[in-house]
Amino acid sequence: MFAGVNINGMVFSGSPKRAYHHGDLRNALIAAAAELAAQGGPGSVTIRAAARLVGVTPTAAYRHFAGQEELLGAAKDAALHELTEAMHKELASRPQSEDPVRYALGSLAALGRGYIAFAQAQPGMFRTVFAWEGPLAGEPDTGRRETSDPFRLLLDSLDELVAVGYLSLERRPLAEVAAWAMVHGLSVLLDGPLRDLPAAIREEAIVKAMLILAHGLSGSGLTPAQEALLIDEMKTVV
Repeated sequence: MFAGVNINGMVFSGSPKRAYHHGDLRNALIAAAAELAAQGGPGSVTIRAAARLVGVTPTAAYRHFAGQEELLGAAKDAALHELTEAMHKELASRPQSEDPVRYALGSLAALGRGYIAFAQAQPGMFRTVFAWEGPLAGEPDTGRRETSDPFRLLLDSLDELVAVGYLSLERRPLAEVAAWAMVHGLSVLLDGPLRDLPAAIREEAIVKAMLILAHGLSGSGLTPAQEALLIDEMKTVV
């Protein structure tokens, strides 16, 4: 399966048809599908459009993909890879801290920042991640989703908050649903009805949402220092 696509290096529609190496048509079609998704979202991913972009007939493309749903699934895999990389990048850029609670909270914020930033920078790819139904990342029956996926990163981050004593075992069950709902819902709103908000208000909304989430996870609230940390972390989203 195609591991990922460098969106920044892509040339969009209207450009000359690309050449592909003999025997590599499948990967060329996947790259084209990801390009189409980045440009126009999941609705633009079709066998005919991908074949046209690569420079082959739809008949040739159908030898590698049974239909649009299968090609869209490949585009989703590429988009999911890009989202995961964006979140890993934010985690890797964080400085180390001798305070385990501070570091764990900052890691949760970094994941949220990476998720929202990707949604804003690559709305077509972001929508493609959720364009078709399938098991959640990390479920054993997928056979394809590894621990690097966004959902697994969130689970690990929340487990780390338990390990450092910030999130109690009693409050841990389904905390990932609350965290994911907040970050994903805000990402969708910022690509929809909140799209035209001034940048300063968008930033304030992102920061406030993360603060409310973190306060709720603790049950006893954040200290002023922890609140200041999350404000600093989340202000770099936009």
